[in-house]
Amino acid sequence: MLRKLCFALAVGIASAGGSLAAEAPKGSLVIIGGGLRPDNAAVWGKIVELAGGKGARIAVFPSAAENPEREGRMAADYLNRHGARAFVVPVAPRLPGSDARKAADDPAIARSVREAGGAFFTGGDQARITGTLRRADGSNTAVLDALWALYRRGGVIAGTSAGAAIMSSTMFYDPPLEVAPVLKNGVTDGKDIAPGLGFIGEDVFIDQHLLARGRFARMLPAMLSKGYKLGLGIDENTAAVVAPSREVSVIGYTGAILLELDDAVSDKAQPRFNLSNARISYLDNGDRFHLASRSFVAGPGKEPVDATRPEHRDYLFYTDILGNNAVVSILAKLVDSDLQRATGLAFEGPPSPNPERGYEFTFSRAPDSRQFVTNREDAWSIYRIRMDVRPVRMQQPLYTPE
Repeated sequence: MLRKLCFALAVGIASAGGSLAAEAPKGSLVIIGGGLRPDNAAVWGKIVELAGGKGARIAVFPSAAENPEREGRMAADYLNRHGARAFVVPVAPRLPGSDARKAADDPAIARSVREAGGAFFTGGDQARITGTLRRADGSNTAVLDALWALYRRGGVIAGTSAGAAIMSSTMFYDPPLEVAPVLKNGVTDGKDIAPGLGFIGEDVFIDQHLLARGRFARMLPAMLSKGYKLGLGIDENTAAVVAPSREVSVIGYTGAILLELDDAVSDKAQPRFNLSNARISYLDNGDRFHLASRSFVAGPGKEPVDATRPEHRDYLFYTDILGNNAVVSILAKLVDSDLQRATGLAFEGPPSPNPERGYEFTFSRAPDSRQFVTNREDAWSIYRIRMDVRPVRMQQPLYTPE
């Protein structure tokens, strides 16, 4: 019931907040894929830097959290360790003794947010964020307007996990926990996806916990459903920093997946999900990508992969392309091989509905593919590998005892 109500509140709202949408933000975004560790100085420090540096006031929103008192206090503490003067905003549905909707329209709270140098959204349930920061009639609360004012003025808006999901105009809302059912059944408005807050704009779809949970694949049906050409999925303990110029820089533990569907096609005559000629890229720590020009800049110390000395010569076939870090692993092996393509499967086990329905992912070198590596073999930058997805029938049972 809560999710249905939150979705109803969000439908039809302009991501940038009504008539102010035309004003281009002067601020930055720090979009974190979840699992942000206390010792990740690169990300915590970047948030404080973009908020104004030492002494910067940062509004911490534990709105998504199950235990907002604890989550808000911890996030504020981590920011303060890096020089901020963070404060917790008491706008959270799970906050004891508080009316979150009333607090979201409190003039004093809105003023404190508006005057801050930045805002930080903790993880949890993104429906609690959108359902709290918009009124019952779908309009922006005073606090949401204050966030937009902060961002337009030049402040930073950061968020991890649920706080990352709200950054795009469409967000995953209440999808299945596993990725394969999204491929098999598609997405439904108001259930699997719903409007986000749209700080990054209307043209980029955001997802989080990307590599650890194989979520690049679930982004595809959502992007096709809503007409997105760009998708950015950030891994855990990692951030995509979006500058006012619309250049994205990756910092943190691992990296991010970029999906480009400009030239992708889907056969509508085929009842099951399919996709041809998409592009998938892996942006490593230090890499940059410009959302407008679509240009890549490899991070420091990266050099083109030496094609004359390939490491892998056997056929590349992964039985679970949705596994932890599997997609980056297969891409890295492909670009460090003498092979033209690699293949991976996505399917559910025998107890699931229709276990025979699976998907084949084919990754191929394309004329616009580029790849870079450092002398550390795990530091890859892989740009614009062609990706095709087609439905396949898995033999049942998958195996029998010898």
